[in-house]
Amino acid sequence: MEASIIKIGNSRGLRLNKTILEKYHIKDKVELILEKGQIILRPIESPRKNWEEKFKEMSANNDDELLMNDVFEDENLDEWN
Repeated sequence: MEASIIKIGNSRGLRLNKTILEKYHIKDKVELILEKGQIILRPIESPRKNWEEKFKEMSANNDDELLMNDVFEDENLDEWN
């Protein structure tokens, strides 16, 4: 596929059509990878995507216990008041 580089203000850019954006789930940003004479665009997924669902699964499986004791257990927080 051939695409044109277009002028955007004082810069230049690449316009991606709606079909490509939808097919590759591209929203607002892409990761730009420069590799061996190539430019690769990779969609950036939301880093916390589906976390709420996963937390519910963990809770249902009783897999949501703390891995270490509370770090403030022996702290005297009165000095912060």
